[in-house]
Amino acid sequence: MQPANLLLITLAFAAVAYGLGYFRSRALAMPLGGIRHLKSLPFYYGARAALWCGIPALIVLGLWAAFQGQVIQTMVVGTLPENLLPSNAGEASLLLSKISNIASGALAKDFADPAIVQAAELLVRLREQSLMYMTALVVSVAVLAAFIAWVRIRPTLNARVQVEAILKWIFFSCAALAILTTVGIIFSVAFETFRFFQQISFIDFFFGTHWSPQTALRADQVAAEGAFGMIPLFTGTLLISAIAMLVAVPVGLMSAIYLSEYANPKIRNIVKPMLEMLAGVPTVVYGFFAALTVAPFISDFAASFGINASSQSALAAGAVMGIMIIPFVSSLSDDVINAVPQSLRDGSLALGATQSETMKKVIFPAALPGIMGGILLAVSRAIGETMIVVMAAGLAANLTANPLETVTTVTVQIVTLLTGDQEFDSAKTLAAFALGAMLFLSTLLLNIIALHIVRKYREQYD
Repeated sequence: MQPANLLLITLAFAAVAYGLGYFRSRALAMPLGGIRHLKSLPFYYGARAALWCGIPALIVLGLWAAFQGQVIQTMVVGTLPENLLPSNAGEASLLLSKISNIASGALAKDFADPAIVQAAELLVRLREQSLMYMTALVVSVAVLAAFIAWVRIRPTLNARVQVEAILKWIFFSCAALAILTTVGIIFSVAFETFRFFQQISFIDFFFGTHWSPQTALRADQVAAEGAFGMIPLFTGTLLISAIAMLVAVPVGLMSAIYLSEYANPKIRNIVKPMLEMLAGVPTVVYGFFAALTVAPFISDFAASFGINASSQSALAAGAVMGIMIIPFVSSLSDDVINAVPQSLRDGSLALGATQSETMKKVIFPAALPGIMGGILLAVSRAIGETMIVVMAAGLAANLTANPLETVTTVTVQIVTLLTGDQEFDSAKTLAAFALGAMLFLSTLLLNIIALHIVRKYREQYD
């Protein structure tokens, strides 16, 4: 049985265990005079049985699914003759891919080595046996744990304390998993970045003004060295993000102020959902709009004034990206402005201030931490956008501040470097991790700035 189906079955067993535990607790309470004589409510007895049934089974299922692939691959490779054994990780990956393709029928057996064919047949058998054993073990663990939980139900058992303790550890595990995942991402990126700087000079990467990561496979080919200066990429990223924020921040902030302070309820109920619909439009649709409508319009408009503008420009990508980000700024700012206590508005108006003065002198300063947080969130969204840049700004890494020229961004180059079959020992591929590390540090700096602003101004209005 497939792991997904087995997961559903495990949840079904947990639901059955809940029902059995619930009704057994009520049955034990009836001779005593009712559920008031139970140490806990019947719900907790059922929840305890469900947790006892589900958690061990899910742990077994997760561990088996996580390690079965590696164990099976090791067993399959171990049956190959010595002349077919891989000598490095790259050859091992190609060999296992070939065996898997033969096992799935994607490759014909007639043109493969007999030992490879036998390994593919062994792979199929081991996978089938693994699924059968996994199903039997998970179901057995679920049934046995549920039976033990059901048998141990007593009126004097404090099931609520046990359930809350288990849930506490579950919540702690989820929080720890999130933290460990973040730490793992950081270390993996940092490790690959360190490998990149072993091949490319630190100074060339941070202060280089030319980006051309195309490296040759042999030393006698053209462009064997490549150029890995990150300045053109970050310049393009900042240029497009700045244009996007020049569009998104004024429009989003002013629309939020209008909807929260000046619009009547009928207009607000119509305009706000329509504005938030922009956030649900896929980025590829914005990319088409930028490439087919906005970019040609900007090019033709600039040509009418005798200005040379590229058919793909930072202005087109930034403007459309700004339209995409407007709902982020508007919705967050609107929520923050509405969260300002009404007493501040009433006190300002009672002192004779006008509505606009109240907005400028009272409401806006009080809502500034949340507004800045929303703006910096929108900046992070703009920095991480890829599709619009690819379709409207191009792939050329030009060091320019002219918004009418073609530029590219860090995220676009990361996607380009990691597209297709790549050798992860080359500087070209490792450059993607170095760019990712720099992008991570940039967004981290933005979050630190946002946190500083929120703490600074929140003290004045607590």
